[in-house]
Amino acid sequence: MRRSWLAGLMLGLLPLSGPAVSAAGSPQLVIYDNDFSGAACDDILPLLADPTVTVLGFTMVSGDSWRDEGAATLLRALEIYHRGEIPVYLGAVFPLVNRPARMRAWEGLYGKIPWKGAWNDAAPGQPWHPDDPALIPPLDEGSPQLKPAAGRAVDFMIEAVHAHPHEVTIIAAGPLTNIALAIAQDPDFAGLAKQLIFMGGLLGTNLGQVTGDADFNSDFNIIFDPEAAHITLTAPWAMITSVGNVSNDVLMTPDITRRLLAKTTPASGQLAKHPWTLPMWDQLTTAIAVDPAIITRQVSAYMDVEIDHGLHYGTTHVWPATLAPHLGEQKVTIVLAVDQPRFFRDYIAAAQSESAYSR
Repeated sequence: MRRSWLAGLMLGLLPLSGPAVSAAGSPQLVIYDNDFSGAACDDILPLLADPTVTVLGFTMVSGDSWRDEGAATLLRALEIYHRGEIPVYLGAVFPLVNRPARMRAWEGLYGKIPWKGAWNDAAPGQPWHPDDPALIPPLDEGSPQLKPAAGRAVDFMIEAVHAHPHEVTIIAAGPLTNIALAIAQDPDFAGLAKQLIFMGGLLGTNLGQVTGDADFNSDFNIIFDPEAAHITLTAPWAMITSVGNVSNDVLMTPDITRRLLAKTTPASGQLAKHPWTLPMWDQLTTAIAVDPAIITRQVSAYMDVEIDHGLHYGTTHVWPATLAPHLGEQKVTIVLAVDQPRFFRDYIAAAQSESAYSR
């Protein structure tokens, strides 16, 4: 859920004029792949509240937390939100190549990574357990009675796009490991999906690590599994939208929290106990999938990720068509600005909607 670096080419990118994805209100089939953490899981609310969206399932991947810990968090949230009918499938525990030891070795050569998610160093009073992927610490809300669905996340995603060709939107708000595994297992997977909307691909944030919050300016979803990001961004999707570059500008504020808590709902109860005070990374990703009209500025570029194990490992690069190497990189719509008042209005409405908490 964090960011990356720009190769100095934004001046060569041409603005687009229209929404990056289908118009709001048209029926959508959605698979939401994420590394869920944070008890509220409120990023699912825009999907649950919109009657035109059908969530086929959630798929779990390690990232901000280990896969099984994140799955327990989501399953408990679905119980609290009375949406246990939506299946949760377990995906990858580890990235394709990267491992905690590799990340530590990279840090020893090139400098600290501010946020390492599930691999954050263990410390007193902190929940991190980087060397124990199977551990599920006790949840404040209690352990879920719901269980993950039978079968693998990758198989579920592949079967879904074959059953509904060119109709399924894949939303990815965590590392892209499950997506890359689906592409590797089925070369038709990306082409059969309707589109990919992902939280990642931050650009031009290197200076932000010095002048702002270094954690916010780390493209964690890409850094955690660069090889998966490279595979994903060189697959033949009909459309790719990158939400990462705009997300740090959309911050939860005390006023938004006050408005959100003005109505008692299952989500407001969770958010009152576990207030969100960070950028709206994943919430914005799902909101754009539901209503792309909140996008006010975007550009199109060819995008890929550095996978050489040097200083720029995990760095996102973009090119205009005239400069791109054309070695498989795909054209990506990069969201640069959104209508924040509209986003927060719709986010609060989703959290307060009775339809979010019933079938």
